[in-house]
Amino acid sequence: MRLLERNPTGVKRGPKSALWKIAAVVLLGLSVALTATDFAEARKASSFSGFGSRGSRTWSAPSTTTTAPSTAAPIQRSTTPNYGAQPGMAQTGRGGFFGGSLIGGLLMGGLFGMMLGHGFFGGGGLISFLFQLLLIAGVVMLVRRLFSASSAARGGAASMRGMGGGNGFPIPPIGSGARAGPVAGSVARGDEIGITPQDLDHFEALLKEMQRAYSAEDYNALRRITTPEAMNWLTEELQETARRGLRNEVSGVTLLQGDVADAWREGQVDYATVAMRYEAVDVMRERESGRVVEGDPAHAGQSVEVWTFLRRAGAPWVISAIQSS
Repeated sequence: MRLLERNPTGVKRGPKSALWKIAAVVLLGLSVALTATDFAEARKASSFSGFGSRGSRTWSAPSTTTTAPSTAAPIQRSTTPNYGAQPGMAQTGRGGFFGGSLIGGLLMGGLFGMMLGHGFFGGGGLISFLFQLLLIAGVVMLVRRLFSASSAARGGAASMRGMGGGNGFPIPPIGSGARAGPVAGSVARGDEIGITPQDLDHFEALLKEMQRAYSAEDYNALRRITTPEAMNWLTEELQETARRGLRNEVSGVTLLQGDVADAWREGQVDYATVAMRYEAVDVMRERESGRVVEGDPAHAGQSVEVWTFLRRAGAPWVISAIQSS
């Protein structure tokens, strides 16, 4: 039996008190590390992802493509009514604190087991639990890094095939250079209206113009290339960034790969949802001093996003929605 010590204030303390403090510090450190990893990944997507309208398909996921093999994140901000939502049903998203039900279940089970005095997997106590917690966290982060590297390698290979004029895509990839016209049999899966190579070139131009206008806070240019709803969301984000005393600067936008996920018609309105992988230098600066507070001005990062374009009869394509992938 261990005798408890008494501090000058008369509050009882024991060896387990110090261990609990250590546990709290370790858990806090893990929380910060995992959160930082998720934040770094989120920064790869532009700050204005997750808004707009895809017409009647706003609340359904776009088709996956070679460029965006993962399901796009759901639109979070839209004026389109969501009649399909069930009462009390939340939108699905990325995993919570521990990033997945399996790991979360193991960790929660371990916590309960440790509190009951059985250790993490049935023995070893608090120190064993902490060691195994660190081990699992390390494995999770390693797997995530390996998966990301593998996805990037696959994307790069596909991009090289597309840029070289190969047959990697059912339609010519965005950014593949000059084209004489539509290619025979070039209807992509999910393309119900027949997107042409000229349309794809226009989508690429809109990607670059959007980034330029957003960085320059050029409201007139943004209004010209977006729907009124999309413009409202962009204005809200620009004003919020300015309120924080910051400015988002994006430069050197280069489209690496792109393909059509879905294209359809609703009445007199055409929609085209396109997956695009591009690189750009994306930084956040203080408005007063110009000091960089987020991002690296010397290195370009890559983003994969799913953009929806809208075209009314006789009018050019404009940006209607943006989702991260």
